[in-house]
Amino acid sequence: MSRPVAMRTCVGCGERAPQADLLRFTAGPAGLRPDAVRRAPGRGAYLHRAPACWAAFARRRGPVRSLRLTPGHPERERLLAQLGAAPEISR
Repeated sequence: MSRPVAMRTCVGCGERAPQADLLRFTAGPAGLRPDAVRRAPGRGAYLHRAPACWAAFARRRGPVRSLRLTPGHPERERLLAQLGAAPEISR
């Protein structure tokens, strides 16, 4: 019997997708951080690998409900730079 597929919502575009198709990042004391292994502690949120979703996330001004906080624009840009620089994450 097959296991159910975990579905998550992209915080960039708002579409639901299988968890394996999305990039996870967490919010902790050090700010927003990519989570390549999907096991880091802290509140997590997900983004598609598509540049359009990254841009939509960077433009947002409101809170990210899944993180229970409102990251500022510089913090969002810093996360996107980290995601883009990590080859194992941005594939």
